[in-house]
Amino acid sequence: MSAKNGKHSSRLGVAFVGSGFNARFHLQAFRAVRDADVLGVWSPNKKNASSAAQLARDIDVGAAKPYASIAEMVADPAIDAIWLTGPNHARIENVEEIVHAIESGKGSLVGIACEKPLARNVAEAKKARDLVARVGLATGYLENQVFSPQVETGRELLWARGAATTGRPYLARAAEEHSGPHMPWFWRGALQGGGVLNDMMCHSALVVRHLLTKPGQPLSTVRPARVTAHIASLKWTRPDYVKRLAKTYGKEVDYTQAPAEDFASTTIEFETDDGYTVIGEASTSWSFVGAGLRLSAELLGPEYSMSWNTLDSGLKLFFSREVRGRAGEDLVEKQNAETGLMPVVANEAAAYGYEAEDRHFVRVFLGKEQPKLTFDDGLEVVKMLMTAYMSAEQGKTLEFPPRGLEKFVPAVARGDWKPGSK
Repeated sequence: MSAKNGKHSSRLGVAFVGSGFNARFHLQAFRAVRDADVLGVWSPNKKNASSAAQLARDIDVGAAKPYASIAEMVADPAIDAIWLTGPNHARIENVEEIVHAIESGKGSLVGIACEKPLARNVAEAKKARDLVARVGLATGYLENQVFSPQVETGRELLWARGAATTGRPYLARAAEEHSGPHMPWFWRGALQGGGVLNDMMCHSALVVRHLLTKPGQPLSTVRPARVTAHIASLKWTRPDYVKRLAKTYGKEVDYTQAPAEDFASTTIEFETDDGYTVIGEASTSWSFVGAGLRLSAELLGPEYSMSWNTLDSGLKLFFSREVRGRAGEDLVEKQNAETGLMPVVANEAAAYGYEAEDRHFVRVFLGKEQPKLTFDDGLEVVKMLMTAYMSAEQGKTLEFPPRGLEKFVPAVARGDWKPGSK
């Protein structure tokens, strides 16, 4: 029985828009979700859509099949909710197709979940939110790191023991660092909406705010007040690496003409409902070279602290130089080596928070929980990101929200940014 037809159902039929790296992470995560079935995949690349659907069947998360269009998925009575995992530049047209299919009577849904960031700029984020609101869908903003078990457990314990006896935390730090994205569109500011700041600061800016917010209280109790940011190209505009990008991704990724930042740092001053100023520090990089993807976070208060680093995995392997094998990512995402002492993240879908977030939003769309993050929260994140770009371009701290934010498009996304400039 389908939840969207008004009949009671204990299971949710899920379909994916997108069939790439991110969608496959979610598919792996659905192995830990008990009350949903992945039943469909659509992608403009039919071969990839078929491959992703086959993966879903192979790992037994649902009898998924590829669909010819998004509208066809909406029309299928078995599909109750859609996970949007396609590229940033396709976000609005994908949402428009969903909404048009519902408004034209082709089908219905109960919810839609969108991978980070919600959109490339504030105007697009508002449009995505408003389009979905028009047809009354429940929404979920897919921010996996907030759902990481280490982040959630550390936050709960510090607030329950440290903050309860010595006062609220006052400083949070979060970082996401790796050696560069998988697909060419990520490297292109016009398609992605910027560089590493837009790609990954969406994680870190929300994580610091989340850590500084008392469990059980809304994010609105910790409000952004001032933002100071810096962006730079540290690695990928060096001549040898410009050539490497062109060789890997073709002429469409030309960092002599249209570079994007590969490093960004942001300091966000928050004002709290209980009268404090607290600080969030966020850092992101496509120029980090280590074992692979490194996620980290810290939370500090008057008499306590916590720290998290995904490369402190508890499991390590060593391979001498005599060991030969193909390059891969079987030990950790964005793996940079196949020899030496290597950390292994045994279940990345769990460690990075995908399992918990997918489980949560399935329950939200089944009416069993209230959403922790909605499209409104996704819009707020985009506002912080765009303020950070404005700060970096102007070279100064900005009050939040700054004037002109609604129409602002970063210089990186316009193709006007040059490394070394503000």
